[in-house]
Amino acid sequence: MGKAGRDPMDFTGRVVVVTGGTRGVGRGIAHAFLAAGADVVVCARHAPDELPASSGRAATFVAADVRRADEAHAVVAAATERHGRLDVLVNNAGGSPEVPAADASANFVTSVVALNLLAPFFCAQAANAVMQGQDEGGSIVNIASVSALRPSPGTAAYGAAKAGLVNLTRTLAVEWAPAVRVNCVVAGLVATEASFDHYGGSEGIAVVAGTVPMGRMGTPEDVARVCLFLCSPLAAYVSGAAVEAHGGGERPAYRGALEG
Repeated sequence: MGKAGRDPMDFTGRVVVVTGGTRGVGRGIAHAFLAAGADVVVCARHAPDELPASSGRAATFVAADVRRADEAHAVVAAATERHGRLDVLVNNAGGSPEVPAADASANFVTSVVALNLLAPFFCAQAANAVMQGQDEGGSIVNIASVSALRPSPGTAAYGAAKAGLVNLTRTLAVEWAPAVRVNCVVAGLVATEASFDHYGGSEGIAVVAGTVPMGRMGTPEDVARVCLFLCSPLAAYVSGAAVEAHGGGERPAYRGALEG
């Protein structure tokens, strides 16, 4: 991607699909690509009150449940029919309520794995089919989580699915090279609207932020900037990577015990 003399972070003329791009981290990613000049298509099960926008340009919305393969493929088809190409797919849709593993029903586990692992697989398959036929190929970024790399008590199915997503990223990077680069962002604790409810408001957010070495939780913009880099010519030789954006990770538990 990119031409000589062009700003590597200029995405003018590029077409980007962001799943779950109507709120939280996904909305931040969509906004960043719009600000960089891209034409952006976002999808979710329900239309938002307001679409991501920048400099007078707004994203296009497609209603879809990307856990269904046919609807995932329909999102990519809608983007390519509207814009004639597809340069970037960001598989952001995901998440899970907190439920102890012993109490998680079969339907709950299936739904969580479908959203966090199968949906990115379905969307990636559809995007790859388009990108392989383009002269400049394309780039796929999967949004993973630190839950993929450490125990995830209360969200066992989510952590396992995100771990699978990291492996899927590396496998697709091998299978679909050289035309399509596939990477993932391993996101740490990110402050979104949902975080305030999950951590009990501002006080809870402040306490949790204090556990991060950089002294704050991440923002959707932090994750978005990594996505922009991975999809830019600056990352032309980066594929199969799991880029950790977590503010330094988590302090070892033994340190907290010793400092008491």
